[in-house]
Amino acid sequence: MTELNTRTSGAATGTGGRSRPRAVLPALCATQITGWGIVYYAFPVLLSRITADTGWSSGATTGAFSLALLVSAAAGVPIGRVLDRRGPHLVMTGGSALAVIGVLAVAFAPNLPVFYAAWALTGIAMAATFYHPAFAALTRWWGSDRIRALTIVTLAGGLASTVFAPLTATLAEHLDWRTTYLVLAGVLAAITIPAHALALRAPWPAAPQTHDSEQQTGGDRTARSRPFVLLATAFTFSGFTMYAVVIGLVPLLEERGASPTAAAWALGLGGAGQTLGRTLYATLAARTTVTTRTAALIALGGATTAAFALAPGPIPLLVLLSVLAGVVRGNLTLLQATAVTDRWGSTHYGRLSALLTAPATLAAALAPWAGAALAGVLGGYGGLFLALSGASFVAAALAMRTAPREKARSTGA
Repeated sequence: MTELNTRTSGAATGTGGRSRPRAVLPALCATQITGWGIVYYAFPVLLSRITADTGWSSGATTGAFSLALLVSAAAGVPIGRVLDRRGPHLVMTGGSALAVIGVLAVAFAPNLPVFYAAWALTGIAMAATFYHPAFAALTRWWGSDRIRALTIVTLAGGLASTVFAPLTATLAEHLDWRTTYLVLAGVLAAITIPAHALALRAPWPAAPQTHDSEQQTGGDRTARSRPFVLLATAFTFSGFTMYAVVIGLVPLLEERGASPTAAAWALGLGGAGQTLGRTLYATLAARTTVTTRTAALIALGGATTAAFALAPGPIPLLVLLSVLAGVVRGNLTLLQATAVTDRWGSTHYGRLSALLTAPATLAAALAPWAGAALAGVLGGYGGLFLALSGASFVAAALAMRTAPREKARSTGA
C-alpha cells in the first residue's frame, strides 16, 4: 500500500520514478560539496592571508564577500522563476562555469575594486549553483519523497567545510592565497561543470496542477500573507546569526588561543556535525509540527551560539561546541528546504522559496562585514556571539506564529 501511495503521489505531481534521473543525486552531492567548499568556505580560511598580503583591511576584504552574498540574494528570485519553468540543467551548468570564472577573477584581482567585481560575479554563480536550485530540482523530481532526497544531498553538502577548510589551509601553507585559489578553481571546473551538464539533462516534470486561484497567480497572496512574512523575518534573524557564527568562528578560536590551522579544523568538524544533524531531520519532521520544529531548531541555534560566547576554553570544548552547532545548522538547512512545500505546496517552489530566503540571504551577506564591525564594538568575538544568540531567540519567538491558516503539516506532500 505504501508503495502504491508513493507511486500515486509521484504521478500526481509529475514526479513519477521515470522522471527521476539516477545520476542527479550523486551529481548534486559532489557539486554541493565542491561548490560550497571552494566558493564559500575557502574564504574565511584564506582571509587573514589575503589581508596580510594585500594590506587591505579585514572589513574591506570581508565586504567583497558580503557583496557576493547580496548579489546572490538579488539574483535568486529571477533564477527561481527560471527553475520553476525550465528546470536546473542550464541554470546550474552555466552557474558552474560562472563560478570558475569568478574564482579565477578573485585570484588575479590586482586591487580592491577588481576584487569586489570578482566577488559580485561569483555571487550570481552562488544563486545558480548552491542549495536553492538543487532543492528546487529535488523537490520537483522527487515529489512526496523529497525529504529523503534533500537529506542525502545536504548530508553531502555538510561535508563541504570538513573537506575543503582543512584542504585550503594545507594548500595555503605551501602556496600563496592567489595560487591556492587557482588550484581550487581547477578542482571546481573539473567536478561541477561536467556533473551538472551531464546529470541534469532529464525532462523537467510539469508542476502540480491546481485550480486554486492563489496558486495560479504565482503564489502572490501567499508571499504577502502574515505567516509568510513572519517566517521570512525569523529566517532573516536566524540566517544572520548562523552565517556570522560560521565566518566568526575562526577568529573567535584564534582569540581563545587556537592556531589558524586548528581553527580551520574546528570549522571543518562543524561541517561533520551538519552531516550528523541532517540524518536526524526525517525523524524530527515525522514527530513534530512544522511550526514547533522551526521554533525549536532556531532556539537551539541561539543556545549553541551563547555557549560559544560563555565558554572561554579549552580548545577541545570549543571544537565540541562547533560540532554541536553544526548539528543544529544541518537541521536548519533542511528546515528551510522544506518550509515552503510543508506549508503551501510545491507548485511555485522556486519562486516562493527564493522570496522566503532572500531576506535571510541579504542578512547572511551583511553578516561577515557586520560581524567583524560588531566584534570591535562589543569587545571581541565573545561579545559578538552573545549578541547573536539574542537575535536567534527573537527569531524563535517569531517562528511560533508562522503556522499557515490551513492545518500545518509535519511532512506535507
